[in-house]
Amino acid sequence: MSGASGKKGGGGKAKPARGLAPVGGARCHRFFLNLYEDAAFTKCPKCEGKTKVRKFPLVVHIEPSRLFVLNKQCRYCESCDLIITRRSEVESLMAAAFERRDPAIVGNEYLVVGTLPRRLWRARDDAGMRPVNMLDQTEIFRDVWKFELVGGGWGPAAR
Repeated sequence: MSGASGKKGGGGKAKPARGLAPVGGARCHRFFLNLYEDAAFTKCPKCEGKTKVRKFPLVVHIEPSRLFVLNKQCRYCESCDLIITRRSEVESLMAAAFERRDPAIVGNEYLVVGTLPRRLWRARDDAGMRPVNMLDQTEIFRDVWKFELVGGGWGPAAR
């Protein structure tokens, strides 16, 4: 499986990843898919402020055309509005969810595209939310960041 694609960015508009246009949802949060098992990111890799643990309903697009919402604990930096989650945790939770439902998609390419507003996450079962409606309501990440270990600290990933 591979993770979120995108660029480390500062200013400017973020481009939708892999052809997913910002349909109807707002753009919010920045996102970092942590590839490092030994890094917990208790401090933000950008501002070095303390991160907090928060639950976010992450919207994941799984190839070829499946949407999946994963309500997951993530590290969160309020100053940078940055959500950090471990790739290994996302992949193991998705594998557990689909090994009986649809084992053919386990191991497929995926992309974490944004978050679902909490009120919609709670109401999704009652409303029977369809994937098209879910994508309309998804808050697409405004930017996807990548960090790597640089000289004893964390820095933007090289392009």
